[in-house]
Amino acid sequence: MLKTRVITAVILLAVLVPVTLFAPVAGFAAMMAFAVVFGAWEWARLLGFTSLGPLLYAVCVGAVLIGVTAALGLNVPGLNAAAAIFWIVAAPFALIRKPVLGAGAWRIFLLAAGVVVLYAAWHAVVQARTIGVVFVLSLMLIVWLADIGAYFAGKAFGRHKLAPGISPGKTWEGAVGGLVLTVVVAALLLHAKQLQPNFFTVDAALYGTARMLVWVACLVAFSVLGDLFESLLKRQAGVKDSSNLLPGHGGVLDRIDAMLPVLPLAMLLLT
Repeated sequence: MLKTRVITAVILLAVLVPVTLFAPVAGFAAMMAFAVVFGAWEWARLLGFTSLGPLLYAVCVGAVLIGVTAALGLNVPGLNAAAAIFWIVAAPFALIRKPVLGAGAWRIFLLAAGVVVLYAAWHAVVQARTIGVVFVLSLMLIVWLADIGAYFAGKAFGRHKLAPGISPGKTWEGAVGGLVLTVVVAALLLHAKQLQPNFFTVDAALYGTARMLVWVACLVAFSVLGDLFESLLKRQAGVKDSSNLLPGHGGVLDRIDAMLPVLPLAMLLLT
């Protein structure tokens, strides 16, 4: 398993790193679009669709992405706000009440919401890339640091389960550790002149340093929320991973679940 994980990670990095760092925005956007379309395929599978259903859903999401972008470019009014409503209202409600997501009205709602959520994440990450490579990487860094901090703090101090019925491995201590690490690094990057513009400097210029750190803390919380929401989908679907597209790492949604709320929310803060 470890060998498989390493090989997959090396292949992914060999593609992701040069495209992110050196490709034009259009190339980066195309790479992210592939990830979103595969994520849409997994989203439909987690909602109980089989046979051609997930494929047709992925094609629909791809068509919306291409069609709307061709018509409006990267200026889609209300898109980030619509995604924010989902993550602020619908996702927490689902985590608290735990309705059956793959049946009835919830299934229909999540099919529609999935288009918005996935498209908004793609739209936001491409918007961020137009600002600069450092800027888009700083957004991703929020999620990476929250995950790394949560892992090590959870291992060292984890005692109290965060959501035992959804993701038994997560603890409150881990979540706090991820929050602290991210906020500390955000504060440090305000003074890294070689790494600007980044999300932290731009946000601080708009709102001030103290409020920027509050926003970063909120984004960390939403990264955990995105992870938990996908875990709920998987638990109800009776699967460990969203798919086996990435051997040793699960599926695309397993890798981007925390990014889905963070990207549109972060870009919404700047507009």
